[in-house]
Amino acid sequence: MKLSLLTTLLIFLCSCASKSNETVADNTLSTAEKADGWQLLFNGKDMSQWRNFKQETISPIWQVKDGMVTMTNKDGNDIMTKKKYGNFVLKLQWKISEAGNSGIFILADEKGKKIWSHAPEIQILDNEKHRDSKILTHHSGSLYDMIASPDSSKKKAGEWNNVKISHDKGHLQVWQNGVQTVDIVIGSADWKKLLAKSKFAKWSGFATNKTGHIGLQDHNDIVSFKNLKIKELD
Repeated sequence: MKLSLLTTLLIFLCSCASKSNETVADNTLSTAEKADGWQLLFNGKDMSQWRNFKQETISPIWQVKDGMVTMTNKDGNDIMTKKKYGNFVLKLQWKISEAGNSGIFILADEKGKKIWSHAPEIQILDNEKHRDSKILTHHSGSLYDMIASPDSSKKKAGEWNNVKISHDKGHLQVWQNGVQTVDIVIGSADWKKLLAKSKFAKWSGFATNKTGHIGLQDHNDIVSFKNLKIKELD
């Protein structure tokens, strides 16, 4: 009986160790992620879950190659998920070209002229060579034009960056490369103060959506993404 219990315990511990040491290929879900309700937004092969803003299809300038989706030239236009999300955690990796600029939008709609008309943006930038580098709230990982990211969260152009964005009933949190860059409640007193000082102060409907699309920005610069994953929250 004791031997049987010991054997069972050893099998359990080995199983746990195996899961913790699991090697996960790009654009796939780990065993733990699957069990926790994560879903892929990009499988490394196609963009079946995405389309251009106010379009049913996606521009061929957004190309899938080597397990990445890359905006390969200007005029690819902003893209967005076909599905809307409300409360969620989003994870992805991005890599920007030298002097490049892009962004990640949340809670986007198609009521305005542009994808950014109503959608908060988490900035993507070459923090050294792009002209926006002079404005701290325009650095990568920042809540664009509102909250500046700390220097410890930033990498050089051409390197992969890890971003996690959590939106839960208005509570917006962002981490870049393991460093928290944003922690704010949309619509709170602190939010209103930051909004009043930003370029969005008089933008009707900005950040008022409870649900919306995830968007990736065309800023006329080459940018790549991979490992786009989302977990919907209750």
